[in-house]
Amino acid sequence: MNSPMVAIAAGFALASAAAIAQPRSAHDRHAFDIYKELVEIDTVTATGDTARAAEAMATRLRAAGFPDEDVRVFRTAPRKGNLVARLRGAGARRPMILMAHIDVVEARREDWSSDPFKVVERDGHYYGRGTIDDKFMASAFVANLARFRKEGYRPDRDVILVLETDEEAGDSNRYGIGWLLENQRALLDAEFALNEGADIGLDQGKPIRVDVQTSEKLYMDFRLEVHDAGGHSSQPRPINAIYQLAAALNRIGEFRFPMALNETTRTWFERASQFEEPRIAADMRAIAQPGAEPEASERLSAIPRLNAQMRTTCVATMIEGGHAPNALPQLAKANVNCRILPGHPVAEVEAALKRLAGPGISVERATNANESQPSPLNAEIFGAIERIAGEFWPGAPVIPAMSSGATDGAALRNAGIATYGHSGIAGEVSENRLHGRDERILVKSFYDGVEYLYRLVKALAGGK
Repeated sequence: MNSPMVAIAAGFALASAAAIAQPRSAHDRHAFDIYKELVEIDTVTATGDTARAAEAMATRLRAAGFPDEDVRVFRTAPRKGNLVARLRGAGARRPMILMAHIDVVEARREDWSSDPFKVVERDGHYYGRGTIDDKFMASAFVANLARFRKEGYRPDRDVILVLETDEEAGDSNRYGIGWLLENQRALLDAEFALNEGADIGLDQGKPIRVDVQTSEKLYMDFRLEVHDAGGHSSQPRPINAIYQLAAALNRIGEFRFPMALNETTRTWFERASQFEEPRIAADMRAIAQPGAEPEASERLSAIPRLNAQMRTTCVATMIEGGHAPNALPQLAKANVNCRILPGHPVAEVEAALKRLAGPGISVERATNANESQPSPLNAEIFGAIERIAGEFWPGAPVIPAMSSGATDGAALRNAGIATYGHSGIAGEVSENRLHGRDERILVKSFYDGVEYLYRLVKALAGGK
């Protein structure tokens, strides 16, 4: 009997002779116009207007011929909006979801080399906040649905577009996918979803891997606080609130949770090892096997990007203390951000932090847990990705991946919808400007990605 993994492994050999060239066709220009409009709407989670962005994308779909009843905008709070649109199919199979978030993190003009809310083409890239995270996928999905409609394409299954707000707010997503699942669950009934979460890795322009996120770590913040009577700074004591908190944070920083691999990360270490230098590659292959020698784990643990795939991590990210420069501190507090492996109980992580913090320091959850289990390695989905990705990025293996960050795919998984993070964006593995200064996407990757997602969705949706 063929297992999903056997079918996946068999497909790794598929690759075409040449990469796809992207002429500036009418569809390319239309996709870019949508992209430019969306990026240039300020949708910063706390201060922007995602309702305006949702309405703009709804207008685009209606102009392409979608009836009003199949394009719905839900305003869930002032300046908060979500779009749910449906390309109706033959109903032969259960629907699929295309999901992207339309909110972005803050970007200040003084920090950037150009206006972050203007698409600027420079040195072979498009610059702007959200050019990757996640307005590329949102605009590509809108452009491709419009193209499907104009071509008269009728898939075997309905294709549901979900553009949601407040993904960047983490677990406080009361207005985006959480609201939709609670209030419009019937509109989101689907077999599986494509979402953000993994990309195509390039090494100096050469494609080296095509990642598909099947799993993600759980985002959790913990708040640590120390209270003290304080006093005059002219009469210091050996211990005060700041010193006590600092000592606790040092203990947390030195602590390492045990390594724990799952089906996704074990497969990732095995297959991604071929693109690493020999010593690292050997260690990666070693830890993927039962009974691995601890020396290999120790060496890989010193590499942050690999350590994050091996275990739960917790790190201090914010600290605050004291109330006056000439007074002993009465209060010191810190935020410790944890990225917790699927299946690792939150209570166990919390207990470890309390033990490390020690007496006199309170440790409380600052966010709500939204745990999710990995999506299955679906042979049909991986087979389609292998076939089409092999034509765009020949020779690059398709690898299941666990995201060390967090996406709203967890909410869909918890609702029983298998979710696969796969953006269609090719970018250098050495560069990560998401949430940072001068976020950008390669111009070639933009047009390749739009066409790739067009073909992938057709392959998964079937029909003609």
